[in-house]
Amino acid sequence: PHHIEIQVFADQCGNVVTLGERECSVQRRYQKIIEESPSPFISDELRKNLQNTAADITRNCDYQGAGTVEFLVDKYQQFYFLEMNTRLQVEHPVTEMVFGVDLVKEQIRVASGESLSFSQKELKSSGHAIECRIYAEDGALDFAPSIGLVESMETPNGPGVRLDDGIREGQEVSPYYDPLLGKLITWGTNRQESMARMIRALEEF
Repeated sequence: PHHIEIQVFADQCGNVVTLGERECSVQRRYQKIIEESPSPFISDELRKNLQNTAADITRNCDYQGAGTVEFLVDKYQQFYFLEMNTRLQVEHPVTEMVFGVDLVKEQIRVASGESLSFSQKELKSSGHAIECRIYAEDGALDFAPSIGLVESMETPNGPGVRLDDGIREGQEVSPYYDPLLGKLITWGTNRQESMARMIRALEEF
């Protein structure tokens, strides 16, 4: 099965929009590791059905703000509702890269009582984005948290490369928090270019 989620947004004026889907099937211990948008697995027809269903769910529960409606999709492209997360998720940057929308800014705007700054018709996707989560873990010890002092760090950059991180040189990685240190996102005009940029960026990290 594939784990497919739909980004939704709703304001206090009754407007509901969907911003494509994210493929989140690469997971470990029930935690997503790699996310991408759009999904290379689903058809255009299924994409439309998932977005319509997610919008209906959002309207029927009178939801306001940013949310994510998650589905499981089987090999026959039949889909099943999994859950709705009533927040922005770790993987929201891939949607931002593909749609060119600042979802955090939009969430603040909607929370303050304003209407969405865009309509469904105005939303246009472009290219392909991938996110890899950067963890402080020891692969030789069954991916246990890797703690200690960050003595030096080199981060990747270049066209289509974005890094949302929370780590600096001289900072200590403790055992008391999630080992997620950052999110590396690449965008390309197509999936192949996005993957090539991601591989280069990971090698530079």
